[in-house]
Amino acid sequence: MHPELTVVIPSLNGARGVDRCLRALAAQTIRARLEILVVDDGSTDDTAAVARAHGVTVVSHPRNLGIAAARNTGLTAAKADIIAFLDDDCEPEPEWARQVLAGYADEDVAGVCGPIIPRTPPGLLRGFLSRNNPLLPLELELAEGYSLPYRLFLYVRRQWSPRPKTGARDVYSFAGANMSFRRKALFDAGQFDERFRFGAEELDMCMRVTQTIEGARLAFVPQARVVHHFKPQLSDTLRRSRSYGIGSARLHRKWPELPPTFFPVPVFIVALLAAAAWLPALAVAAVVAPLALYPRGIQAAIRDHRAPALLDGYLLLAQETWEDIGIVQGFWRFRRLASEPPREAASRVESS
Repeated sequence: MHPELTVVIPSLNGARGVDRCLRALAAQTIRARLEILVVDDGSTDDTAAVARAHGVTVVSHPRNLGIAAARNTGLTAAKADIIAFLDDDCEPEPEWARQVLAGYADEDVAGVCGPIIPRTPPGLLRGFLSRNNPLLPLELELAEGYSLPYRLFLYVRRQWSPRPKTGARDVYSFAGANMSFRRKALFDAGQFDERFRFGAEELDMCMRVTQTIEGARLAFVPQARVVHHFKPQLSDTLRRSRSYGIGSARLHRKWPELPPTFFPVPVFIVALLAAAAWLPALAVAAVVAPLALYPRGIQAAIRDHRAPALLDGYLLLAQETWEDIGIVQGFWRFRRLASEPPREAASRVESS
């Protein structure tokens, strides 16, 4: 039977996550209508063997090529007209696949995503990530302007929003851990740009889909939920932030009209600390400032009676600092890289 949905799972040394993800896919209410592909992107662990043990198709890269290349490999091998992408640390709920397909009821919907629910072992990061989910979709209002003042306005407004949006709606772009597209839309847009090894490749694709296909919509479906298993270490959270910053710099090189996501608060805090050499009271202001500049932590502490939420501002400051560092590194890394169309995928796979 021809599959209705192909699920592509790129993985680099993610054997444990692949096993968990495939068990969740086996429990899908429409499992018989799915094709499942695991793209082993040059792993040195037993990722491929674990996937084969579940009886799914495995496509292997002889070396690591990056997540965009892995997604293109899955796209090329897929048989269904709708292609969904999951990260290997994600666990879809049983109704996920059915809800993804239901999101394509309208012909002008080119892509569908659903909520990504952060999960870590009990501890400080669990509460922080649940209150400050880094994998929310970007809202459609971003399409209204690329100017720095407008983006700054949206940033400040977001800091004062007590809760993110949750209902069904059109959005600007998806997080790659839970996204899907019509197969034809991905090919019409030129497939994923393989110059993006990690970070911003999904935003680049969403932008190209909506600009290439007249009237194309990207839909958020609240019922298409997946759980994302984050590592419980702050170092891993900061590593991701730095990678997002590097991806943002690369995106800006490709789309010069799109401003990079450079966060102002870390710069302000550094300025306060520097000025404290002449006015020591400013050091106290620098310590207190994150509470005022990231007010959602205080709001959550008062509303939900959760004292650890008071630390959210400091953790957000750390995230934004590392993302800014990534942007600076990316600007240097890509300083000579001119804008160019995506390269076509080369022959590079071993199938099994």
